[in-house]
Amino acid sequence: MPALHYSGALLLALVGGLIGAAFAYVMFNNMAVSTLGQNFTQVVFNFKVTPELVVRGLFISIVIGMIGGLLPAIRAARLPVTTGLREL
Repeated sequence: MPALHYSGALLLALVGGLIGAAFAYVMFNNMAVSTLGQNFTQVVFNFKVTPELVVRGLFISIVIGMIGGLLPAIRAARLPVTTGLREL
């Protein structure tokens, strides 16, 4: 039972990371934003969503899923099997 809870948390984290990466790519890839300072100085930011950034974001989402799923998995591991099956 605990492996099922833990793998579910990791799967949800991965799906959330993939959705977030797709959203970031669609909304922000090749976007240019500029600011205007006090003395009429302009700073331009060019956003690029690279494969390296996507991999980093997916890694972070998996780590967060591992941390978030750890306590429920430990709780499920301590339950007796019959109690765990009744809760399904």
